[in-house]
Amino acid sequence: QVQLVESGGGLVQPGGSLRLSCKVSGSTFSQYTMGWYRQAPGKERELVATVRNGGITVVFDSVKDRFTISRDDAESTVHLQMNSLKPEDTAVYYCVAFAVFSRDRYWGQGTQVTVSS
Repeated sequence: QVQLVESGGGLVQPGGSLRLSCKVSGSTFSQYTMGWYRQAPGKERELVATVRNGGITVVFDSVKDRFTISRDDAESTVHLQMNSLKPEDTAVYYCVAFAVFSRDRYWGQGTQVTVSS
């Protein structure tokens, strides 16, 4: 069974930084494109960034130039480095694993990020 466990959320002041991590177990990490979604109160869940096996990344316009996604295949972990955080970045952040060879996707439990002074 594929399991995703996130860590690194919390409260940070505007302009600060946080690093989210998501460790995958129960399957071969290289068989997944990894990503991060977020969902703010009252809003739809939105895709923030993805990273493919081999390291090709896509970071969406809403956080471009501030967020960086990376993966550590040896540790079966994906990271989201978030810099210059804004109050509008406040959301629950979810790690997701997209299976390369099927339509399966697996979700983490979510981690709260709050940007406030």
